[in-house]
Amino acid sequence: MAAPPPSQQQQQQQNSDTAQVSSMPIPPMQYVKFYSDEAVKKGTAPKPPPPLHDTYSMFGITINNDDAIIQSLESQGIKKLLPSKELDRKKELRKLNHSILMNFLDLLDMLIKCPESNKREEKLDDINLLFIHMHHLINEYRPHQARETLRVMLMVQKRRRVQFTNKFKDQLDKVKNIIQEALDSLPQPQEAMEVDENKAEADKASGLKEGDSEAGTVSNMDRIMCDFVDM
Repeated sequence: MAAPPPSQQQQQQQNSDTAQVSSMPIPPMQYVKFYSDEAVKKGTAPKPPPPLHDTYSMFGITINNDDAIIQSLESQGIKKLLPSKELDRKKELRKLNHSILMNFLDLLDMLIKCPESNKREEKLDDINLLFIHMHHLINEYRPHQARETLRVMLMVQKRRRVQFTNKFKDQLDKVKNIIQEALDSLPQPQEAMEVDENKAEADKASGLKEGDSEAGTVSNMDRIMCDFVDM
């Protein structure tokens, strides 16, 4: 017996579960239809938007293409707490982490003793400034991380190509060995010539024997005919 079709509520529940599982939203179908295989072959698919040359907006912030990828704190209007020269990032990150912890404990103590004090806002601003400096130091490692990521990717590609090359060389050596064994099993040219000469001599000898037998037969017939004429 066939199972009854799912109800509309069950279908909606399945769709909601699918939407929750999906990590990326479904692309808009009105744009997907424009980029069908036929449209791409004919060249009627819409072209991608031109690259931005001046400015663009990201997360509500206007960004200029000429700006540095990692902007300085001063250019963003943020007070700088880090030294300008001989910056040890690891040491400064430890100091910032310790300062954040101490300021957080001070904020808790302040909230316990004087919850209505205006200094708590100042303490929150200090903690916020410390977090901004910590994130700025971490972001300065992004170019190094990108280079290391690229280096690792190239190393993986190189290792795969080396492995493929080694396997190809092994298979090539096996094929060469098989071909060499096949060539070694073939008879040598001199031996083949000797076999051909022996065969030719044998054929010639057999041909001479057949000729002698025919000549003997003819001579006997001639002798009989001569005897008959003489009578």
